[in-house]
Amino acid sequence: MAKILIVEDEKKIARFLELELKHEGYEVITAFDGRSGLETALEANPDLLILDLMLPELSGIEVCRRLRHTSDVPIIMLTAKDDVSDKVMGLDMGADDYVTKPFAIEELLARIRVALKKNRVRSTGSDGEDDHILKAGCISIDTASWQVRVKGEPVSLTRKEFDTLKYLMEHKGTAVTRDKLMNEVWGYDYFGDSNIVDVYIRYLRHKIDDQYNIKTIHTIRSVGYLFDYEEEQA
Repeated sequence: MAKILIVEDEKKIARFLELELKHEGYEVITAFDGRSGLETALEANPDLLILDLMLPELSGIEVCRRLRHTSDVPIIMLTAKDDVSDKVMGLDMGADDYVTKPFAIEELLARIRVALKKNRVRSTGSDGEDDHILKAGCISIDTASWQVRVKGEPVSLTRKEFDTLKYLMEHKGTAVTRDKLMNEVWGYDYFGDSNIVDVYIRYLRHKIDDQYNIKTIHTIRSVGYLFDYEEEQA
C-alpha cells in the first residue's frame, strides 16, 4: 500500500483528498503548512507527496527545493495559478508533475498512478553493466545515476530536462510531437500549455548545444522536435 503525504493549508481540500485517496486504498498523512509538511516528509518517508504551491511557514517551492537535497520522492504540486512560469519553477525545483485548481479527482488519481509507477521503475533499475547508458556523439547519459556528460564534462540538468533529453535520445532520428513529449515525459494525457515543452527544449539547447558548439535538437516545423547529433562547423 503506497503512503501519500498531502500538504495543503485549505483543510476542506485536504480532507476531500484524504477521503478520496483512502477510498482508493492509499495510506494518507496530512500536514497544513510548509514547515510541518517538510518535517513530516523527512520523518514519514512517504511514497508520494501532494504539495500545494501557496503554503504558510514555507512555500511549496521551498519545501520541494529542500526535499530534493535528500529525497527523490515523487512530488505532485497543486497550484491555483495557471501560469507557465510558476509551473516551470516548480518543475525546476524537482517536482514531477503539477495540477491546476480546480481539478477533477480522476485526473489527479491518474497522475498519482503514473508517478508511483515511474518511481518504481527508477528504483528497480537494471542489472546490465552498460544497458543504462545512452550515447550520441559526445553526449552520454546514465539513466541509473541520472548523470549527463558532454565532451566528458558533467552537465547539470533538472529532472524534467533530463527526462526530455532521455526520451529524445531514445528516439534518435525520429520526429517527436509536442503532445507525444507531454504524454511520455510528463506521464499523462495532457491538454493545453504544450508550449512548456518549448521552454524545456530551449533550456536543453542553452545547456548543451550553445555551451558545447553542437546541434542536437532540431525543430520540425508543424510537428515537434527531432534529436540528431551534429558537430557545428567553426
